[in-house]
Amino acid sequence: MTKTDVIVVGGGIVGLSTAYQLSQQYPGLHITILEKEAELCFHQSGRNSGVLHSGIYYAPGSLKARNCRAGKAMMEQFCFEQDIPFELCGKVIVATSEEERPTLHNIYARGQANGVICNLIDRSRLQEIEPYAAGIEAIHVPEAGIVDYKQVCMRFATLLQEQGHTVVMGAKVMAMEEGMRGVTAVSYRGEHTGQYLINCAGLHSDRMTKKSGMDAPAQIIPFRGEYYELMAEAEHLCRGLLYPVPDPKFPFLGVHFTLKISGKVECGPNAVLAFAREGYHLTDFEFSDFWETIRYPGFWKLAGKYWRNGLGEMWRSASKKAFVKALQELVPDIREKHLVRAPAGIRAQALQPDGSMVDDFSFRESERVINMINAPSPAATSSLAIGKTVVEKLALRFA
Repeated sequence: MTKTDVIVVGGGIVGLSTAYQLSQQYPGLHITILEKEAELCFHQSGRNSGVLHSGIYYAPGSLKARNCRAGKAMMEQFCFEQDIPFELCGKVIVATSEEERPTLHNIYARGQANGVICNLIDRSRLQEIEPYAAGIEAIHVPEAGIVDYKQVCMRFATLLQEQGHTVVMGAKVMAMEEGMRGVTAVSYRGEHTGQYLINCAGLHSDRMTKKSGMDAPAQIIPFRGEYYELMAEAEHLCRGLLYPVPDPKFPFLGVHFTLKISGKVECGPNAVLAFAREGYHLTDFEFSDFWETIRYPGFWKLAGKYWRNGLGEMWRSASKKAFVKALQELVPDIREKHLVRAPAGIRAQALQPDGSMVDDFSFRESERVINMINAPSPAATSSLAIGKTVVEKLALRFA
C-alpha cells in the first residue's frame, strides 16, 4: 500500500490543474495522481478544440461564467510564464438571417454582463475580419484565443513531478473506501491511501462517484464530436474562430470553424450518440456502455425532445455533402474537396433522470472525497480556476 496526502483520480487537464493548484497552495503536501491510461490527457483534454473561451455564452453569475473568466486569465498567465504558445486570434459569432438577430443580441448582452470584451458589428466590419464569411450582423470577441491544452497538461505534470509529487499511469481505480482517518483507492497499480481524494475522472466521473459511496445525481452520456480539417489550399477561408448563432432550442453549438495553434483549421463538430464512452470511431462499441445508456430514462426523455435535431446530426455524420452544406451557411465558398477527416472527440454530457442536461460545473462531496460530477466546456479554459475552487473546498477540511 502506498501512502500519500491527497489522491487525484484522472490525469486530464482538470485533474492536473487541480493538483498543480494544490501544490502551489500547500507545498508541504504530497499528491498522487492516478491515471488509468498509459499517457496523460488521452481523452477529452487531448481531443478538444484548443479554444481559450471568453465566457460570452454563459448565464451571468453561473459557475461556468465565473470560472471561465477567471480561468482564462489564469491560463494565459500560466502559458506566458511557462513559454507555452497561445494566441488571441479573436472570434466572430455570425447571424446569417433576421431570425437570428434576437438570439445574437441576447448573447451580446450576456457577454456584456460577464465582462467580456466584445462588440456588435455590421456586415462590412465582419468582412474585414473574416472576408469569406456570410452574415448580416455579428459579435466580434477579440479576446478569444487558442492554445494546445495537451502541452499545458504536460507542463503541469512536469512541474508536479519536479516538486516530488507522483503520477501513476495504468492505474485504473476499481474501488474506493472512505474511513475515519483516510480514503483508499484500489487500482490496477496497487492500493493508494490518502487523507483526501479528488475525483476528476471526466468521462467516468459518475461511475467514480458511485465507487466513492455516493449517489451520482446525473449519468454521463457520451456524444461523439466529428470533425473535418481544411486542406492547406482552403485555410485562407477562415482567419480565426468563426461560429454560428446557436439554436436556443438545441443544446449544441452547431458546426463552426476553429483555427488551431498549429495553423490548421478544424470544422465541426457533428454531435452524435457514441456507442462507447471512449467511442472515437463509428465502429467502436462497448456493450456495457451502450446498455447503460439505453436503459437510462433520461436518455429517452432527451431523445424524445430533440429527435429531429438528432436525425440532422446523424445525416451530417453519414453525408459529407450534408456536412458541407451546413458549413456553407457560414462560408459559402467551402467545397467537399476542401475537407479531410480529422480525429473525433467525445463530449461527456451529464444527464439527469428527467432528461435535462447538467449545464454547469457541479460537485458531490463527503468529508474526505470531492467528486467533480460535471466539467463541461469550457473546462479546459477554466481548469486553473476550477482547481482553485477545489483547493478552497479542501481548505475548509484542513481548518
